[in-house]
Amino acid sequence: MKIISACLLGCECRYDGRHNRVEKIEEWLRKGEAIPVCPEQLGGLSTPRLPAEIVGGDGFDVLDGHARVIDNEGNDVTKEFIHGAEQTLRIAQTAKASAAILKERSPSCGSTLIYNGTFSKEKRSGPGVTAALLTRHGISVSSEETT
Repeated sequence: MKIISACLLGCECRYDGRHNRVEKIEEWLRKGEAIPVCPEQLGGLSTPRLPAEIVGGDGFDVLDGHARVIDNEGNDVTKEFIHGAEQTLRIAQTAKASAAILKERSPSCGSTLIYNGTFSKEKRSGPGVTAALLTRHGISVSSEETT
């Protein structure tokens, strides 16, 4: 069983209300091999919502209290991102998921690449908050770009 970012399955749950549908990944859902999640919605954020980036580090740093998730108007949404990551982990553990395929560059789901926290569209290496939490709990995390 896999946990999949819901936006990759065609759900319009991205911050801008759009999706990132990947047909190959959608097939896993049809076969009963995937569970869709949107950590940001699970954390209580609405769709659409303001874009957010991790400031001061990556997802591991957010979990450790050394970085924050801030939206482009300066609102701190760290609590919602951590809560969404925890809810996603709960779903993964309940389903006995061993892997997750998540949306790269997302402050929640990025597996190896996220935006750098300056809202300049520049990227940096590192995971998002959910990807970091799943990794810490032994769930293999990859992105749609490596699938």
